[in-house]
Amino acid sequence: MTYSKPARATTRRIRIRKTRVAGLVVIAAIALAVGYRLLASSASTAASPMDSEALPSTVWPASGQAAFVQTGQSQVQAGPNQHAAPIASVAKVMTAYLVLRGHPLRVGQNGPAITLTDADVADTARRARQEESVVPVAAGERLTELQALQALLLPSANNIAAVLARWDAGSVDRFVARMNATARSLGMNHTRYTDPSGYDDATVSTAADQVRIVDRAMRLPAFASIVATPSATLPVAGTVHNTNTLLGHNGFVGVKTGSTDAAGGCFAFRAIRRIGGKRTTITGVVLGQPGHDRIAAGLGAAAAMVARLRTR
Repeated sequence: MTYSKPARATTRRIRIRKTRVAGLVVIAAIALAVGYRLLASSASTAASPMDSEALPSTVWPASGQAAFVQTGQSQVQAGPNQHAAPIASVAKVMTAYLVLRGHPLRVGQNGPAITLTDADVADTARRARQEESVVPVAAGERLTELQALQALLLPSANNIAAVLARWDAGSVDRFVARMNATARSLGMNHTRYTDPSGYDDATVSTAADQVRIVDRAMRLPAFASIVATPSATLPVAGTVHNTNTLLGHNGFVGVKTGSTDAAGGCFAFRAIRRIGGKRTTITGVVLGQPGHDRIAAGLGAAAAMVARLRTR
C-alpha cells in the first residue's frame, strides 16, 4: 500500500511519454510528407520545359545518336541510343576551347605567333600518308594563334591540333590529360579523349556529352567568330575553307564537322531559328550518321533535325 500512489504516478508519466512520442511521430511524418512534396515541386520546376520523353521519335535521326539544348532550357535533350562512340573531329571543339581558355583572344585579335619546326613538318607528312586531314606547313612558318585555330576548325587540320596541344601544354599527353580533366569537370561522364584531333577511334563520347562542351565553347566570342568564318588565309596553305557548308543557311552559325570510318558522319552545330514565334538558339550534336559522303550525312541529319524541331 505504501507504494500504490507512486505506481499510479509512474503509469501516468509513461502514458504521457507515449502520447508525446506518438505526437512526435505524427509531426515527423507530416514534415516528411511536406518535405517530399516540396522536393518534388522543386524538381519539377527545375526540369527542362521539354523533356526528351515528350519529343516524338521522328525528331531524332533514324541512325546514330543526337542531342540538343534550346534557348531557355537547362537540360540537354538526348535522343535514343546514347553510348560512348568515336566522335572524329568534333573532338577539336574541346581542343580549341582549352587553347582559348589558356590563351584568351578577343574578336579581331591575332594572338601570339607559333613557329613551326622540322618535327611539325615530319608529323604533317606522316599524317598525310595516313590520309588524315592536314594543311601544308613549312619549317619556320609562323602561325598566329588565330590562324592556328582557323586551321584547326575550318579545314579540320589534325596536324595543327598536335601543334596547338604542344604549344599550350608542352606535350600532347599533358594536353590530353587536360581535355579529360575538363570533361570530368563539365559532367561529361561518358567521354574519353586520347588525342587532340579525334582521329584516334579511342576518343569517344556521346552526343549529349558533346553538347555540353559545344555550348561552353560557343560562349567564347573568339571561338564563335572563328566557326562562323567561311574561309581564312594561312601563310603556307593559302586559302582554306570551312567544311561546314550549312554555314549561313537556314540559321546555321557553326560549329564543327567530323568523319572517320569508325565515327561515321558527325556534326556539332548551332542554329538560330524561329520556333513558336520566338527566336530560338539550338545547340546540338549528331554522331554516327551513315553514308558514302559522311560529312554530308552529318550535315544533313542536323539540318533535318532542326527543321523538324522548327515545325513541331
